[in-house]
Amino acid sequence: METTLIRVLLADDHPALRMGLRVLLDRAPDIEVVGEADDGEAALALIDNLRPDVAVLDCQLPKVEGAAVAQEVARRGLPVRVVALSAYDDDRYLAGMMAAGVVGYLLKNEAPGRIVAAVQAAMRGETLWTPEQSARVERWQAEVAHVRNSLTDREREVLRCVAEGLSNKEIAQALHITVRTADFHVSNILRKLGVISRVEAAVWAQAHLGSELRVAS
Repeated sequence: METTLIRVLLADDHPALRMGLRVLLDRAPDIEVVGEADDGEAALALIDNLRPDVAVLDCQLPKVEGAAVAQEVARRGLPVRVVALSAYDDDRYLAGMMAAGVVGYLLKNEAPGRIVAAVQAAMRGETLWTPEQSARVERWQAEVAHVRNSLTDREREVLRCVAEGLSNKEIAQALHITVRTADFHVSNILRKLGVISRVEAAVWAQAHLGSELRVAS
């Protein structure tokens, strides 16, 4: 009886890693790697064109991040199961990929057999999320919601300006407030976020609030 092959697309910007994954997966009797991409745009184009059964995506792809690729796959209704593969065991990436609807999140240092098994399980329609990962995502979302809700509307405006790299003087000019008031808001924001510098605040904002910050001045 002929084995039905699981058609897999690999998306990662490191050629050596893609080569290693291709060799690993192609050794499995029921898996065939049908395409490779080194950025998110190419991954989307190949997924749309090749219609693989499973796509293994790095979280940090150039041009279009892995979570955005997975979201677009879902939006288009493409019949492909997405598995996230990342070098980062980070709650933010876990939450982003879970929200994007991927079937699981694996680390690049996983045992080779685990990656092969994950592709096979994804093809069977199984979820690869562990209870520990799900609990981490829930905790992260609760923490972000708590901090987000603690910020006033004005503090959100100031935080957006901080994330854009504006100085307190520039924030005051942009929001038509005094420099002293801008100083006051920035100090409150740092305290609420639990960070000690405006650089850390900007990083926190981009990581946790994302598109909420991309509003017109």
